[in-house]
Amino acid sequence: MRMLVRWGKFNLVGTMGMAVQLGSLALLNRWTGGRYMVASATAVELAVLHNFVWHLHYTWRDRRGSSVWLTQLIRFHLSNGAVSIFGSLALMRVLVHEAQLRVVVANLFAIVCCSAANFGLGNSWAFKQER
Repeated sequence: MRMLVRWGKFNLVGTMGMAVQLGSLALLNRWTGGRYMVASATAVELAVLHNFVWHLHYTWRDRRGSSVWLTQLIRFHLSNGAVSIFGSLALMRVLVHEAQLRVVVANLFAIVCCSAANFGLGNSWAFKQER
C-alpha cells in the first residue's frame, strides 16, 4: 500500500479517535471533579484502544498476516500508547497548569503533537511488515 494512502487512513482513524478522546476527556474531567491528569490518562487509553482496533482492521489490515493480534496490541501500547500517554500528560501539565489553556484545547494540541511519531511507530514497529 502506498504511504500516502496509509497516512490518509491513519488520519481518518485518528480523527475518530480524537473525538473519542476529547469527548471522554470532557466527561471524565467533570466526573473526576477537575482532576484533568487522571481524566486525560483515561481518555488517552480509551482512544488508544479504539484506534488499535481500527488500525488493525483498516489502516494496516494488509499487514495482519500470521501475527497474533495480541502481539500487535502490546507493540501498539508500547509505542503509540506510550507516546500518547506520556506526551499528552507532559503537554497537559504545561498547557493547562502553566499556559492556562482549557483542558480540551490543551489535549487537542497534545494529540496533534504526538500524531507524526505515532504514525512512524505504528508503521515501522507495531504493525511492521512481515518478511
